[in-house]
Parts: sequence; structure tokens; C-alpha cells
Amino acid sequence: MASFFKTPIEFLKGVGPQKASLLNKELGIFTYADLLQHYPFRYEDRTKFYKVRELHQQMSNVQIKGQIISKQLVGVGRKQRLTVQFADDSGTMELVWFSGINWISPKLKTGINYVVFGQPNRYGSKFSIAHPEIEPLTPAMAQQEFLQPVYSTTETLRRKFLDSKAFFKLQKILLKEAYNRIPETLPEHLIKQYAFLSKKDAVAQIHVPKNQQLLQKARFRMKFDEFFFMQLRLLLQKKVRLEKFRGQVLQKTDLLTQFYEAHLPFDLTGAQKKVIKEVFADFKSGKQMNRLLQGDVGSGKTIVAFISSLIAIDSGTQVALMAPTQILANQHYDGLKEFADKIGVSIALLTGSTKTKARRIIHEELKSGELKILVGTHALLEEVVQFQNLGLAIVDEQHRYGVAQRARLWKKNENFVPHVLIMTATPIPRTLSMSVYGDLDISVIDELPAGRKAIKTIHQYDANRLKLNGFLRKEIEKGRQVYVVYPLIEESEKLDLKDLMDGYESIARAFPEFPISIVHGKMKAADKDFEMARFVKGETKIMVATTVIEVGVNVPNASVMVIENAERFGLAQLHQLRGRVGRGAEQSYCVLVSSYKLSKEARTRIETMVRTTDGFEIAQVDMDLRGPGDMMGTQQSGQLDLMIGDLREDEPILSIARQSAQSVMSKDPELTLEENRLIKIQVEQQKKKNVNWSRIS
Repeated sequence: MASFFKTPIEFLKGVGPQKASLLNKELGIFTYADLLQHYPFRYEDRTKFYKVRELHQQMSNVQIKGQIISKQLVGVGRKQRLTVQFADDSGTMELVWFSGINWISPKLKTGINYVVFGQPNRYGSKFSIAHPEIEPLTPAMAQQEFLQPVYSTTETLRRKFLDSKAFFKLQKILLKEAYNRIPETLPEHLIKQYAFLSKKDAVAQIHVPKNQQLLQKARFRMKFDEFFFMQLRLLLQKKVRLEKFRGQVLQKTDLLTQFYEAHLPFDLTGAQKKVIKEVFADFKSGKQMNRLLQGDVGSGKTIVAFISSLIAIDSGTQVALMAPTQILANQHYDGLKEFADKIGVSIALLTGSTKTKARRIIHEELKSGELKILVGTHALLEEVVQFQNLGLAIVDEQHRYGVAQRARLWKKNENFVPHVLIMTATPIPRTLSMSVYGDLDISVIDELPAGRKAIKTIHQYDANRLKLNGFLRKEIEKGRQVYVVYPLIEESEKLDLKDLMDGYESIARAFPEFPISIVHGKMKAADKDFEMARFVKGETKIMVATTVIEVGVNVPNASVMVIENAERFGLAQLHQLRGRVGRGAEQSYCVLVSSYKLSKEARTRIETMVRTTDGFEIAQVDMDLRGPGDMMGTQQSGQLDLMIGDLREDEPILSIARQSAQSVMSKDPELTLEENRLIKIQVEQQKKKNVNWSRIS
């Protein structure tokens, strides 16, 4: 059966070697299975014939039966068009072609009944359809009312007559042979539970739907399949990890108690306490922790990481904290050192600019076990960095590292894989965390520390520059500081650097009385750090920068973030930048400056930022705009090998599929029960390929 689906596509009637070669190259369709899984992306309603008099402006595509009364060429040269008067027993309308006239005109005859399909538009008192589909009415068509699937294709394929209609014909030819060979992939108990169509009926109805109701049932079944096997794959990965990787048991809390009682500078929020309990439960379990900690900028993830570190250190192990940039590594180090010194825990910083002598000392103290916490950039991954006993690895903003890089950190302990805590300030929509991160345990800090005021976000157009400058002056006179950020799409773009330097000069002219810092990617690291340090100390009042400050600096006194050309930033970036202010008790502001010319998407991004500070709501809008693959970056999109499911629309189906996969795994973790035999077969077949487990073959 599987070999049938592996048949090369050229052997399908109507394809042949030439078209097969194009399908290979253009759409990656090599086999019968590939074609069958080239699903329609929408459907045109051919279930109803309309009368000309029933047409109105709000309609999308319609289908009409009638005859051609007359046709004529209008205009000359490139402005020439073919207009056709088309009538049924209720009235007359116009059909228009602006191109392909020589090809279509000879085919259009008067006195023949046609079916026309297209989108009607009103011009004066008459309706018109531009470039409609038109074909002679046959007795079969008059009876056959159906939903017409629309398939994605390419310009090259269209030129070789492989348009959407041709795909529909090929699918019908293939389905005749394939229908009875399509294997069932779900067990009877799941099919009964959700009243699913069989797999073969679902595939058939996806391509040739009889009606809207059956199409919805087919799509639900196919999407469930896809999400169910995705969740099963993640749960099996997690099971293998928990069985294969024992975790060191870390459960001593004397240091933690001492820190709580004598040195904790503020009360923890309920959300922070909940996360610490979850981490502690993992530490005690004897299984290796693999936990993702999500929390908005400023929600207090770092103190949670430090408290988790104290349990690890007290239990005789060491801690590594890896950050993506030197600025962020420095900031973590400075923040943690203050706490570590109070409680007598040794801590060091290792980055690309650490001097050789200091490195040598770090390496020795790390190996002897004297050094307890090492904070650094990917310099931590170097072979020479050897821990005596690494118990906890903390990774900040993990999406900035490749999987292979992270894996090198896990191998720093020969006897046990260290417990892993991944921190991110980029909130992840629920559907994405269930799919891409489904094999991780997820903790969320969803409340801000007490006393923090929500940041006010304002949208201003370029034209209101004087008003904005007046507002900034007032804030600086109150003793506050200001960020002004310019977009940098590419560090090398001369245009961006020019924008930044022009901006710096105009700010210097507008605020001659205030000292100003400037930071951009072209500067040497030492110069950058020097400018940052001046701003942190309050020596400069305005920091003009590119997005190098997106992740990093914590300046409680900075209360205003001005983002220039805000329309050029993505939502996640805008949200990260806004999080740079609002660190102190004072009211903070984020001002999004844009030109009047805004695309629809840019307007949505800016309106979202003004409306809400909820990172999860922002992340959801971001995913709706960009799609899940883009949000995760290309290195992650391979895990979203979806053929029909859509993470933006299908959260309810994904949730049901996840619950079902969890229920199957909790009852039958080895998939040995007879009732799960079909699942086991599907998993075994696809395991070798590491592809979507719901695939047909």
C-alpha cells in the first residue's frame, strides 16, 4: 500500500515526464502522496446559480447561467478590451477581458448556453465581471452543484496549463485509484469520541467536497490528525528525555531561606513564587528539568533564576547563565553580583573581552568547584570552559541561539545532563508554545512587581515634532532620562546610519543644554560600553541609539522611549523596546513616531501597541500578521511542518488534539495496547523521516 503512494507523479494519467519535472521543481510534488497532500487553500461556492437581477455589490464570486447576446472590441492598442453582453431571463450584464483577447474571443459564440463564474462589480446601473471563468453549459453541470477547490500553483505551472482547475482534475483521477488504499491512522475509540469521518472519506471530501457540512467535517478530521501526531511526537520526545536523562536531585534550601530572611530586597509576586515552586518540584524529582520561563520585560525573571541557582549551589552544584549579547551578560552579572555578594556566593563574568589572566583564574576556580555561578555569552560554550559539576544551565532569550549551540552547554557535565531553565521576554502565543515548545514544561510570570505603573504608549506623526520635543524637555527637567531609537534593518545600511546621525544632530540642536549619548552597531564594543555607562550613571540625559538596546540596559531613571520610524519595526521589537522604560516607580511613556503614510499592517502594529501592554495579546497579533514560521525564525519553522492546520486559526482543534495525545500517552506510554495499534504503526513508519506524522504514507 505504501509503495502505491510512493509512485512517481509522472505515471499519473495526464502528467507525464515534462509536467512531472515542473511539479518536482515548482511545488516539491514527486509522488502520488505529495499530490494528494497538496490541499486546496480555499473553495469557491458552486452550489448555487444566481440570476442577473439577484446580483449586488457585496457579493464575492458568483455563478450564472445565460447566453452571449453580442461582443465587441473597444479601444485601440494597449487600451483595447473585449466586452461581451451576457443575459439570462432576468436581465443583462457585461463580461470584460483586458488581456488574452485573441485567445478567448474565437471561443465565445452567440446562441450557446454558458456558465460564467467571477466577482461582480457595479458600473452605473449595470453589473460587470472582469476576466470571468466561462465554459459551455453541459447537462451534467446543470445538475452538479459543488464547492470548487482552489489550489496554489505558480506562474510557470500556469503557463504549462497546470492551473487550479488542472490540479482539481488530477486529484479526481488520483482519488479513484487511491481512495480504497488510504490507510486509517486513528483508533476506533478516537473516531467514535469525535464522530470523525474515516481518513479516506476526509481526504476525498477535502478535494471533492459534496457540501459545506461534509467539507467542515473533513477539514476538522485532517487538522486533528496533523495536530494529534505533532503532539504525540513532542510527548514521546519528552518521555525519551525523561527516561534517558536522569537529573541530579537538588533539594537543599538553607541558602535560600537565609536569602529570603535577610537579603530579599522586595516581596515576590504570586506568579514568581509559583514558578519557584515548579522549579523546586523538578529539582527534587530525579528527572532532568527542561523548563521555559516566559515573562514580560521587567516581570522579575532574573530574581527567580537567582533563587533557583541558590537551591542548585546549596545542593553542591554550579550554575551557568548564558546571555546572547555582551551588554546583557554584563547586566545579568551586575544584577546577580549584588545578591551573590550578600550571601557569600562566588560569581564571575566570561565574555569575548575577558582578559587572558582573568580567564585563567575563572577556568581554574570553575574546575575546582570554588566558582559557583558563571555568567557569560557564548564564550561559555568553549571547550576550555570545564565545570566541576554543572547542575543548572540558564539560557536567556534562547531563540537567539541555534539548537547545536545550546546542546554544547548541556554536555558540560559528564555524569548528569544539567537542569535547564530557558528565559524569554518574548511572549509566545498559546498555540505556538503548545507546538514548537510542546516538549518543554512552561512557566509564566504574568504579573508585574508591586508599585510598577503601566507604560503609556502614544502615537505621534513626524509633523508634531515641536510638541514632542516640549514634552521630552519637561520630563528631563523633572530629572528623568530619554531613549530615542532609530531602526537598523541591516548594520551595513548607509541609509540607516545616516538617519541615526541626522537624528542625533537634530536632537543636539533641539536640546543644546543636555548632554547626549549615541550608540550604534558600527561602534567598537569599548566605546559602546563607555556611552552606555555614562547614560546608566545619569551623566547623559538622552540616549540616541539603534536597536542594540532592544535587549539589555536597565536604567530605572529612564522614563521615555521615543521610537522613530516606528512603522519599520516589528511588533515583538516594539514591545521589547518599550520594556526598556517603566523600570522605576515613576510614570513612563513610549512614543511611536511615524510618517502619515502607513501600510495596513503597520497601522495594526501601532494601534496594538497603543491599546495594550499585555505581551501575550501582542504576541497573538504578531503571529496573526506574520505567521508562526516567521515568528520563530527559520531555524524553528521546520518543527511547524503543517500541511493543513493553521496555528493562527485552529487553537480549539490543537487543544483537543493535545488532550487526546496526553490521554493516550498516560494510559499507554509504550503504545502497546491493541486499541492504539494504528497510532503505533503510523509513528513507526514516520519516525525514521522526522516529518509530519499525519502524512498519508
